[in-house]
Amino acid sequence: MGTNSTATNNTINHHNSPPPQATHNYHHHHHILPSTSILTIIIPIVIVLLLLSILLIIVMLRRLKYAKNTCGSSKSDNDGITNSHCLFIAHSSINTNASPEVKGGCLYGASSCRIPSEKFRGVQVFTYKELELATDNFSEANLIGNGGFGVVYRGVLRDGTVAAVKKLNREGKQRERAFRVEVDLLSRLHSPYFVQLLGYCADQHHRLLMLEFMPNATLHHHLHRHPHPLNWGVRLRVALDCAKALEFLHEHSLPSVIHRDFKSSNVFLDQNFRAKVSDFGLAKTGSDKINGQISTRVLGTTGYLAPEYASTGKLTTKSDVYSYGVVLLELLTGRVPVDTKRPPGEHVLVSWALPRLTNREKILEMVDPSLQCQYSKKDLIQVAAIAAMCVQPEADYRPLMTDVVQSLIPLVKSPSSLCPSNSLRFSQRVSPNQS
Repeated sequence: MGTNSTATNNTINHHNSPPPQATHNYHHHHHILPSTSILTIIIPIVIVLLLLSILLIIVMLRRLKYAKNTCGSSKSDNDGITNSHCLFIAHSSINTNASPEVKGGCLYGASSCRIPSEKFRGVQVFTYKELELATDNFSEANLIGNGGFGVVYRGVLRDGTVAAVKKLNREGKQRERAFRVEVDLLSRLHSPYFVQLLGYCADQHHRLLMLEFMPNATLHHHLHRHPHPLNWGVRLRVALDCAKALEFLHEHSLPSVIHRDFKSSNVFLDQNFRAKVSDFGLAKTGSDKINGQISTRVLGTTGYLAPEYASTGKLTTKSDVYSYGVVLLELLTGRVPVDTKRPPGEHVLVSWALPRLTNREKILEMVDPSLQCQYSKKDLIQVAAIAAMCVQPEADYRPLMTDVVQSLIPLVKSPSSLCPSNSLRFSQRVSPNQS
C-alpha cells in the first residue's frame, strides 16, 4: 500500500512538474517583461527631451538673429540710420495710457535714472539743472519757437552739441501722452528723414525733449514768411524727403505708425535744406486689420485733416497721405491750407485747388508766383497729378506713400529740377522756429 502511494505521488509530481525546457522558457519570459516596460517609458521621455532641446536651440538662434539685426542693421544702412536704440531699448517702452512713474526724478524709475557722464550714440537722460545751464536758465535770448505743446529754446549741451530744447507745457493729460509717445517712437524708430531725439528730461513735473537742431527753420516759415522763396528744385527735394519719412512710418515700421499731425510747420530744414519730419506727439499705432482703421479722438490741425477722419474719427495711414497732399499743394501754390482773407471760394486750399489740378492751363495759373516760371512744366503737371490723388475725398483712391516716393524720384533726379545759376538763392541764415 505504501509503495503504491509513493508511486502514485511520484507519478503526480512527474506529471505536475514542468520539463526542463519549459522551466527555462518560464524564467526567460519572467525577465523580458520588466525590460519591455522600462523601454516603453524611457523612449518617449528621451524623444520629448530631444524635441525640447531642438525647440530651445531654435528659439535661442532666433533671438540671437533678432539681436544682431536690431543692433547691426544701422551699421550697414547707407542712409546713415543710427543704432542708438540698442543703447536705449531697456527702458524705451512707454505705456501711453498711464501717468509717468517718477521715482528719484526719472520717468522710468530710479534704476534707469543714471545720467551718462559721456556722450554716446543713444537717447540720453538729462536733469532739469543740466538743461537750465544749457539754455542759460531758459533765457529769452535763446527762445526760438513757440508751439502748441510748449516753447523751444536753443541750448548747448555739455559736450558742445547744439540742440533744440523743447519745454512742454505743464498742464494737461495730452502733454503727458505726447511726451511719452515722442520719446518712445523716436528712441525706437530711426530714419534720416526724422528730426533726431538726443535726450529727454522727466525731472519731477518737468517734461523736456532735446532734439536735433535744424538751422533753417520750418518749411512753413520758408513758404509763407521768408522773403526769399525756395526754388523749384529744393521744393521737389523737400517733397521727396517728406514722402520718404511717411513711407518709413507706414511701410517700414511694425506695426505701422500714423503721424496724425503732418503739416508744413512740422517739417524742418537742415543746413542743406533737406527736410526732416518732427513732432510725433499725436502719433498712433496703426491697426493690423484688413481695412487698417482705428477709432480715435479727432486731433490735428484744421486744413490738414482728412475728411473721413474729421467727420468720423476713423484714422488710417491714408489720413497721413491726405495731409501730405495738402503740404504738396503748399509747395505748389505757396498758399496756406486755410486763408479767410482770400476771395470767396478760395478760403480752403484743397477745395479751391482740386478742380484745377487736372486742367493744364489752370495748373499754370495756380503756381506760386514767387517761382517766376523757373520750373519744368512737365514736372509741374506730374506733381499736380500726385497732389490730386493724395487729396481725394475717398481714402481708398489715395495712393500709398511708397507709390508717391517712386513717382517723385525721377522728378528729383531729372536735370530740369536742377537750379540754374540765376535762380533765387538764400541770402541769409534763418533763426529756427523749431516748435
